[in-house]
Amino acid sequence: MTQQVPSTEPELAGVRNFRDVGGLPATDGRRVRFGVLFRSGHLAHATAEDAAFLAGLGLHTVFDFRNAADQKLEGPDVTLPGVRNVNLPLSDPADGAEFWKMVRDGDLDQLREILDGGKGADRMIASYRSIITDRTAEHSRVLHALAEDSVPALMHCAAGKDRAGLSIAVTLLALGVERDAIVEDYLKSNEKHRRYKVKRSGTSESAYSAEVMELLSPLFDARAEYLTAAFETVERTWGGVDAYLERGLRITPGTRERLRDRLLD
Repeated sequence: MTQQVPSTEPELAGVRNFRDVGGLPATDGRRVRFGVLFRSGHLAHATAEDAAFLAGLGLHTVFDFRNAADQKLEGPDVTLPGVRNVNLPLSDPADGAEFWKMVRDGDLDQLREILDGGKGADRMIASYRSIITDRTAEHSRVLHALAEDSVPALMHCAAGKDRAGLSIAVTLLALGVERDAIVEDYLKSNEKHRRYKVKRSGTSESAYSAEVMELLSPLFDARAEYLTAAFETVERTWGGVDAYLERGLRITPGTRERLRDRLLD
C-alpha cells in the first residue's frame, strides 16, 4: 500500500488537481520525499489565497506543459515571486486548438463521429504513446533540471492529468517508484474535486446533455489503460525503463542517482 498524502492537503479554489506526490514507495525501500514534487492543473485562475499558498511551498520551478492554444484559452499562470516558470509544451498548438474547438463547440453529431464507439479512448491512447516517443527531449530536460537544481518543483498542464501525468510518471519511473503506485497516484485525478470543469459554448441543456458528457468523458478521465499504453510504448520502443532513460532521455546513471538523492528519503 502507498503512503497517503497528508490530510492537510488543500483544496485550492482556482487550481484543480493539486497534490504532493510525496510518500510513493520506490523499489529500493525509500519513498518520494514530501514537499519536493507537486502536480496540478493550470495556475491561470489561481486566487490570491491560492497564490499565497503556492508561494509558501518554496518552489524553485513551475513546469508548464501547455501549448499556445491552451494558454490562449485559459491565460498565463499567475506569477509566483522568486519562482522560475518553464513553459515546455508537450503537444502541438494546432492539436490543442482542434481539441478545444471540439470540446467547446462540437455538436452531438460531430462528437458522435469523432468520439463514439471507443474512438475517444483510442485518441487518448495514441496521444499518450506519441508523447512518450516524440517528446524525449522535453522529458530529458525536465529530469536533468530536477537532478541539478529545480526542486521543489510543480508540474502542470491544463487539467493536470495527461501531459503532467505522463511527466510525473516518467519522473517516478526514473526514481524507481513501484509501477502500481504510479498508476494509483495517476488515477486520483478522477476524484470529483480534482476533475477539469468542461466548458461548452452552448447554454442550452443539450450542450451538456448526458450523451454529450458521456462522449467527452474519455478525454477527461484518467484511465489506467492510458498510462499502461505509455508503459508498453517504453517497453516496445526501448526494451525497458533503464534503456529508455539512458538511450531515449540521455539520463546517465550518475544523473539518475542525483535525482534520487534529491527526491527520495
